[in-house]
Amino acid sequence: MRKILFLFLLAGPLFAQTKQPVDYVNPLIGSAPSQTPTAKRHSEAGSELKGQIAPAIGRPHAMTTWTPQTQATETKCIAPYYYNDPKINGFRGTHWLNGSCVQDYGSVTIMPVSGKLALRPAERGSHFDHKTETVTPAYYDVRLTDSNIWAELSAHTRAGLLQFTFGKGGDNAILVEPNSDEGEGYVEIHPERNEIVGYNPAHRIYQGAGQSAGFSGHFVVQFDRPLTTFGTWTNYEPSAGSKQAKGAGRKESIGAYVRWNLKPGEVVRVRVGTSFVSEDGARKNLQTELPDWNLARVRQQTEAAWNGELGRMQATGRDTDKTMFYTALYHANLTPRIFSDSDGAYPGFADDTAIHKASGFDYYCDFSLWDTFRACQPLQNLLNPKRSGDMMQSLVKKAEQGGWMPIFPCWNSYTAAMIGDHAQSAIADAYSKGVRNFDVKAAYKYLRKNAFDVNSDPKSYEAGKGRRALASYLQYQYIPLEDSVWQAFHKREQVSRTLEYAYDDFCLGQLAKALGQTSDATTLNQRARNYRNVLDPATGYVRGRYADGQWIAKFDPFALRVSFITEGSPAQYTFFVPQDVQGIAKLVGGRERFVAKLDTLFNDGRYWHGNEPNNQISYLYAFAGAPYKTQARVRQLVQDEYDTSPGGLSGNEDGGQMSAWLVFSMAGLYPVCPGTPYYVLGSPTLDAVTIRPGAGNASFTIKALANSPQNVYIQSATLNGKSFSRTYLTHNELVKGGELILQMGPLPNKNWGNRPEDAMPSVLPE
Repeated sequence: MRKILFLFLLAGPLFAQTKQPVDYVNPLIGSAPSQTPTAKRHSEAGSELKGQIAPAIGRPHAMTTWTPQTQATETKCIAPYYYNDPKINGFRGTHWLNGSCVQDYGSVTIMPVSGKLALRPAERGSHFDHKTETVTPAYYDVRLTDSNIWAELSAHTRAGLLQFTFGKGGDNAILVEPNSDEGEGYVEIHPERNEIVGYNPAHRIYQGAGQSAGFSGHFVVQFDRPLTTFGTWTNYEPSAGSKQAKGAGRKESIGAYVRWNLKPGEVVRVRVGTSFVSEDGARKNLQTELPDWNLARVRQQTEAAWNGELGRMQATGRDTDKTMFYTALYHANLTPRIFSDSDGAYPGFADDTAIHKASGFDYYCDFSLWDTFRACQPLQNLLNPKRSGDMMQSLVKKAEQGGWMPIFPCWNSYTAAMIGDHAQSAIADAYSKGVRNFDVKAAYKYLRKNAFDVNSDPKSYEAGKGRRALASYLQYQYIPLEDSVWQAFHKREQVSRTLEYAYDDFCLGQLAKALGQTSDATTLNQRARNYRNVLDPATGYVRGRYADGQWIAKFDPFALRVSFITEGSPAQYTFFVPQDVQGIAKLVGGRERFVAKLDTLFNDGRYWHGNEPNNQISYLYAFAGAPYKTQARVRQLVQDEYDTSPGGLSGNEDGGQMSAWLVFSMAGLYPVCPGTPYYVLGSPTLDAVTIRPGAGNASFTIKALANSPQNVYIQSATLNGKSFSRTYLTHNELVKGGELILQMGPLPNKNWGNRPEDAMPSVLPE
């Protein structure tokens, strides 16, 4: 017997369950103020320090995710949950754009209460202890200490399942509240169906602020027990027995409640279907996704969905690194969100009031394109090209329904947010990497319209239809300081716009060439050089310029609040020329001067990782014969700007971009110039990562031998067994499969990858 027991104990570890990718994800990372060095040093606004991450429970790219709610508002720049808040006042079905400074919309909150019927968030909120929280992408639970209620939830794509165990007997209740800050929500109780239904109208911000967005977040809430005692409230005044409440648009809170006399330990289950189309759509989504009340099964299935998503990249390394890596990959797969119902129905874009049907694709919305074109969309192109094609087709449909390719489409509408025209980049990058399941001819038609047609309608111009300041950009080949761009903006951002339009023109030129539009390609490639027109040769930095060619007199290249630069300094923006890195290196004095100028940012603390225009800068050394400096800088940024704490994100997440940078960088490569099929090598933090591109069965592995926190430098490399000195990989090499082995060491090998032919080739035609 002892021998059998000994053998069992000896074999015990063989039966230990292997951790899956989802087990490494910590959705609380980024839910507290950022503690990273550049976030503290460069923050322009409080929101830049907050991280702005709410733990999102549900499927990848879900229409509606679920989160504990500590802030009862949909107000711009206020996330539903902050780690440092002491109380939970609800559990929200949310459409928050993860890690952003925007608004939530169309949301609904469910809250259990015990004893007295408390309706106001401050009164119904309960203290909780983070030690009692379980937080995964597929499941959340917490003990509400004041009310002694154990709350659990899991979710699918458009529906969520909540389970409440009431520790106290007697009077207990569940509240249902549309989070309409404008007071325009609606609820209706159907006791014969054990249902509460309603909607929460979405409203615009930026242009037409406060106006209806033309659609609502509809919800159907079902309970697993009869509704015998119920009521509604308006402005937190309860009305027992009432079955309906409708907001009058006076910023009044409205909601519904149901009450039971429960025994201690009784469980009440609630399932919620959501839709942007209708109540019927929400009910169909609920029936399709959650046909029963089995919380464990929903959790298991959603975990499996996340393991399938996260498993497209298999990481080897320390558990701490895997937590950072897989949490970042999770964050990068929250938005854009699926906007269409399970039957394909979705509301028309912008002012189109019709209900459309997505046939053969999912319709997506909430594209934070000023951020995500850089790495988040390229990550989709690599790992899930089918989904990427659906996203590109969604952009095409928005253009067809609204008349212009959108610049920053959120809330299923045009917005005047941010600058550039980066649908050009997203679509060109998808096409350059083999994504074909979208209407590229229709896409090109509207992309070309954005690039060549000046919108003369002031109202639609202000709403984000077409490129702002395009007329002067075409006339001068840069945007002069006299161009006010748009009077409602205090910052004109003329130089940043010039640089971003030049890059976007390059991307469209690449697509034009691929589609046989040779005349357009020639014109656009010439326009891609417009960055030179705002580069002051006397200083070597981009600088504001007047229409007569004169440079702005007062100039500090490191100033962060100049009117002609967007969220950065002229020095930082000087390096946003991904389409012609070699060209700008020549213009500033050659490779050595270029490297020295890059060093000035890093050595003097003037680099700002927490804002996107900086994200490619650390990889630019590899273009100028100093890849060892890219290796050192990238490793340092991973170490300094990210960790596993709630404050472990460098500023705002911005729709997944900060995390997508981390995913690529920990793996050892980065898409410096989206729109082209190249990835520049850095220094992998992980010991190994196996990438499974979604286009086929092949896999590509990057191994870092002798990897450690000290061994950050590539000593030598082999690709598929052959000596390798290039500082980049091609998309085709990744898709075909293979193995890149990097021998790492503690000192730089300045001879590896330093030849001009080792650098990523010039992608801008002469």
